[in-house]
Amino acid sequence: MEKLGTLYFFTGKMGAGKSTKSIQIAREKHAVLLSEDEWLASLYPNQITSFDDYLKFSAQIKPLVKKHVQNILSIGTNVVMDFPGNTQKQRKWFLDIASEVNANHQLIFLNLNNEQCLRQIAQRRIEQPERAIFDTEETFIHVSKYFEEPEASEGINIIEFSGKES
Repeated sequence: MEKLGTLYFFTGKMGAGKSTKSIQIAREKHAVLLSEDEWLASLYPNQITSFDDYLKFSAQIKPLVKKHVQNILSIGTNVVMDFPGNTQKQRKWFLDIASEVNANHQLIFLNLNNEQCLRQIAQRRIEQPERAIFDTEETFIHVSKYFEEPEASEGINIIEFSGKES
């Protein structure tokens, strides 16, 4: 029986630090890091100007990404996915990726409150001015409406970090 890789993925509100944490986990676990933002920017340059655009293009890459990740996991390599897992439906997609090839998975829940997230978003606007168009309090409020905290009943292995430890 060959050893399979482990799939690591994230949940947390906008600005919780998922991308930063994904880089750290990828280093720690010697994993391949896949970033949805990078894939979308490469495949659809300057075409994502609204939340609806994002949803459309994100859905288009999912079948390819799923197969790619399953191939990587199948050869025993860990994968860290910096893709949103903020709803039960999104997390089910990650769970299917892992379970269909009998790989292990780990959901990392960055459980920060709104004030902590908004502070980090404001900092990100300074450090990455190209993101300022989306990194607003209005966008945060809009996307936070869709956020669903992960629950054990989803059948997912959850590790939770609060703002103090991440």
